[in-house]
Amino acid sequence: QVQLVESGGGLVQAGGSLRLSCAASGRTFSSGVMGWFRQAPGKEREFVAAIRRIGMIIYYADSVKGRFTISRDNAKNTLYLQMNNLKPEDTGVYYCAAKEYYSGTYDARLAYDYWGQGTQVTVSS
Repeated sequence: QVQLVESGGGLVQAGGSLRLSCAASGRTFSSGVMGWFRQAPGKEREFVAAIRRIGMIIYYADSVKGRFTISRDNAKNTLYLQMNNLKPEDTGVYYCAAKEYYSGTYDARLAYDYWGQGTQVTVSS
């Protein structure tokens, strides 16, 4: 089994920054693609960003382009999300996700096999 543990969430004012981390442990896997999703109260879980192991190809949701940066440290099996210029609409629970082999889809929940428990991000206006 693979465990994903997020950290780094918190309360921040609009315009501020946070850095989320996701540590993977358990059975070693290649994590062909890792991603971040978020879920606001009363809304569906939505894609935020993803990064592929091969070529470090990166994808972002339009709503976070230019403000968020996803990165990964393969040696440490750790995924990061640097969030700058945060807005109140960025508020939600942020989830880390991973899939062992990239199958061509990166922005759908069903594309991922493993999920973390989530970390709360709250942006005040």
